[in-house]
Amino acid sequence: MKKPIWIKHISQLATLASNSNGPRSKEAMSELGLIEDGSLWLEDGKIQAVGTTQDLNERYSARAQEAEIVDAAGHLVTPGLVDPHTHVVYGGSREREFEMRLEGATYMEIMNAGGGIHATTRMTREATEKELFEQTSRRLDSFLQHGVTTVEGKSGYGMNLETELKQLRMMKRLQEAHTIDLVPTFMGAHAVPPEFKGKEDAFVDHIINDMLPVVAEEKLAEFNDVFCEMGVYTPEQSERILEAGKKLGLTPKIHADEIEPYGGAELAAKVGAISAEHLLKASDEGIKAMAEAGTIACLLPATALYLREGAAAGRKMVDGGVAVAISTDCNPGSSPTTSMPLVMNLACISMRLTPAEALTAATYNAACAINRQDLVGSLETGKQADIVLWNVKNYQELQYLFGVNHVKKVWKKGVQVVG
Repeated sequence: MKKPIWIKHISQLATLASNSNGPRSKEAMSELGLIEDGSLWLEDGKIQAVGTTQDLNERYSARAQEAEIVDAAGHLVTPGLVDPHTHVVYGGSREREFEMRLEGATYMEIMNAGGGIHATTRMTREATEKELFEQTSRRLDSFLQHGVTTVEGKSGYGMNLETELKQLRMMKRLQEAHTIDLVPTFMGAHAVPPEFKGKEDAFVDHIINDMLPVVAEEKLAEFNDVFCEMGVYTPEQSERILEAGKKLGLTPKIHADEIEPYGGAELAAKVGAISAEHLLKASDEGIKAMAEAGTIACLLPATALYLREGAAAGRKMVDGGVAVAISTDCNPGSSPTTSMPLVMNLACISMRLTPAEALTAATYNAACAINRQDLVGSLETGKQADIVLWNVKNYQELQYLFGVNHVKKVWKKGVQVVG
């Protein structure tokens, strides 16, 4: 029987608790549920009590001898961070492309020359399960060290049935073996494989008729994502794939308007996608449609920085009533990072989110983007005890001191896994 854990005298406890059951937008994104001199009682992997240290002293002082006491004076405590958009399972790396990009090659030029997604597809197809497991485990370890306790992972580096299933089965295996919770998304429509060049509609048929039914039958994914972009999948093709997934019980997500305005945000609203990702070039009409549909904008400021592109209009989206989440977009080509703290910093610096909004976007709204808000994303009685203790005294300092990993301790399901 594991001892209870009593974290007390927290200088600032950001619970993210709210009366809202769904994703938060506008002013609600600044509601952090702050408690000064806060306290948490953790037991059986869950949060049993939240309040001031005085409140919990009155309730638990008789049990203090049986608990592990953590004095958090001088520290900020938040929910474990949630990363709602990654491509974390892949083989190989693409550091040469980083140099090519700095020499002037564009994202699409690299991809059309056989690099980009196609290069990782080749390496992922060739990787053994042992290699994939070890490489991905190291990335997940790094996520934990940066305060991330839940990660969404996409397939999409197979683009054939065998390798797509290999990636998704690897996520299932890692979910069982690794400390982090890993939430699977099928993304067979990440690019069009070279063998289907000029036969794009045939590949769409292949995804719909041959891939999606197997993924659904084996319960390998919860979400279905597609790269709706000029030169990849048209809005019409994307809609066919997403609607086919819906019929099989897979919730739509969509890579939208990353490189050019292409109607992806509008399509996300039309198909009832839980989230639309990237959105660097989303139109005002698309932003309005997402707000009306309740589609979450999952913004990826590290990707924009890495590609030297202007960031998504995060401030406009929040002010326009769109619920915003943020993510690393961890992938080998356009955002090879596992640092959600850096992403929070960039959300403030490049997208003009406030420090409070950035924290909400990395916790509660991020959990909503992968339908995990009932378990994680806030510190409330009965929720999973996923918690980060930071080497800063308040949430403003967390965003102010940028480019630094301030994690001191991390608990996952009530077990200390970092620090």
